[in-house]
Amino acid sequence: MQTKVHVDLPGRAYDIHIGPGLIADAGAHIAAFGGRRHICIVTDENVASLHLPALQGALAAAGLTSDALVLPAGEATKCWAQLERVVEWLLAQKVERRDCIIAFGGGVIGDLAGFAAAILRRGVRFVQMPTSLLAQVDSSVGGKTGINSPHGKNLVGAFHQPALVLADTDLLGTLPRRDFLAGYGEVVKYGLLGDADFFDWLEQAAPGMAAGDMAARVRAVTRSCEMKAGIVQRDETEQGERALLNLGHTFCHALEQATGYSDRLLHGEGVAIGCVLAFELSARLGLCSQEDPSRVRAHLRDMGMKVDIADIKGDLPDADALLDLMAQDKKVQDGQLRFILARGIGQAFITSDVPRDKVRALLQDALSPR
Repeated sequence: MQTKVHVDLPGRAYDIHIGPGLIADAGAHIAAFGGRRHICIVTDENVASLHLPALQGALAAAGLTSDALVLPAGEATKCWAQLERVVEWLLAQKVERRDCIIAFGGGVIGDLAGFAAAILRRGVRFVQMPTSLLAQVDSSVGGKTGINSPHGKNLVGAFHQPALVLADTDLLGTLPRRDFLAGYGEVVKYGLLGDADFFDWLEQAAPGMAAGDMAARVRAVTRSCEMKAGIVQRDETEQGERALLNLGHTFCHALEQATGYSDRLLHGEGVAIGCVLAFELSARLGLCSQEDPSRVRAHLRDMGMKVDIADIKGDLPDADALLDLMAQDKKVQDGQLRFILARGIGQAFITSDVPRDKVRALLQDALSPR
């Protein structure tokens, strides 16, 4: 049931292996790189308790020794203090450029360990072993690494492609349902931005996928990775088309900052709400029919996901404050905020031609009690 997606970047090409049982194969894959036979693993407390012994056993079976740095779980770990901790630990481990660092966890660990690998000795090889659905379909692929700043999310980072991605779909079975559904926010994004047929399939198959259908999980992760790999190959450093992958993220990042990067709002939940807002804004601007945001909202609601800003517990800033947070987004160019909008499901595009008053009115309506 395993599949493979190739990311064809000149001089930095790599494969994404997807399917059950890949932890057991990790030692053989990583031993094939050569270099020192000692592997440094960066992970978090949740993943370590569930899966670290299996990974270290697989490495040992291939004749590799390993040490692991176990970090606190959660978005707050993507910070300067933990970056320094990771880098100093890797230096103490005497990591060399040709060595291999494993980022073993969700998107937080992948981003943090990948950034440490990017800046250590001006670039050390690393392998992404994503353990969450969100990381398997999005953050582990494409080479974006980084940490958060008090000024905003992912504002400090580098492009540093992994040498290999091993996405073991067996690990998805240990995710809490909320975390799995948060990852689904990134899966559905791919259908919404560029593959209407994939969205059609998800409407039928996603409930089974959430319930444990392994074949559906492998297909969903594979198609998501295929779409992301294709875009990354054409626009590695986000000069144009790659910004499409940020559908929903302009709203999402502002909401994440407004909630303090806490468990009030998981990243994929913010993406789902952001996608609904992006389609609603598109409909208000006459770019797509009102049926499209209604269909997106209905599907996400059927999956049991957060759909509206009102679904976020606790107080939130007003519309003007949220707009100010959005202005810190990485997609700002010459002071102009770029949005990812849509002419229909599967037809996203990038634009800076969005009147501020329209966005403000949308946010005001979304924040209003219902």
